[in-house]
Amino acid sequence: MKWIAPCRLATPLALMAMLAACGSDQPATPVPDKAGAVAAPEPPPALPVVGEELRIVALGDSLFAGYGVDPGQSYPARIEAALRARGINARMTNAGVSGDTTSGGLGRVDFVLDSMAKPPQLVLISLGGNDMLRGLPPEETRKNLAAILGKLKDRKIPVVLMGMLAPPNLGADYAAKFNPVYPALAKEYGATLVPFFLQPVVGRPDLIQADRIHPTAEGIDLLVGATIDQVAGALPVSPAAPPAPR
Repeated sequence: MKWIAPCRLATPLALMAMLAACGSDQPATPVPDKAGAVAAPEPPPALPVVGEELRIVALGDSLFAGYGVDPGQSYPARIEAALRARGINARMTNAGVSGDTTSGGLGRVDFVLDSMAKPPQLVLISLGGNDMLRGLPPEETRKNLAAILGKLKDRKIPVVLMGMLAPPNLGADYAAKFNPVYPALAKEYGATLVPFFLQPVVGRPDLIQADRIHPTAEGIDLLVGATIDQVAGALPVSPAAPPAPR
């Protein structure tokens, strides 16, 4: 995996305010079962990796940067591993920057793409949570995301857009303006939509770090499991390998 953006100190995502108030930044301890063991899902058998290398860029904030977990446990790292376990020759560039807004993503998307030796076959976008935290108008979030999606459409690069929902404490008026942004833009620009990226960990404090904001490594694995089909489905089909000579 290629890492091109340093991780700054994370800015809490307002969306996770519905879970609890901000605490320390130490990972939470997984909840053991009655026998005292922490259950882990049994991974499916890995398939051999075949086909051309498919390059994917993850453009986002702390949810992609891997705040509070090891680099190999970040969402981009884990989704790459999950794709390769399916036999897909995926290679991820993690362009997640903690604390980033949609404006920040727009300001660096061209640099990220132009710094690559070859264009990516897919871009994942997870931006907007920090816009909410800063109280930015939803119209500004929409404008920035639309500009990012427009740049990628001009380059003919498919997109998976990770949707966000406004937490109740921001009020019904804000939510009514913010929540439709992601589905509307996905439809307008032909992007694959994940309606609510954090849905698998909402209401699961055992899967949230002690800051009560960011998913643990186990929580990230749930995000991967909930989105792997959409990410895999958005990738171009690798050309079949030529038959072996007889």
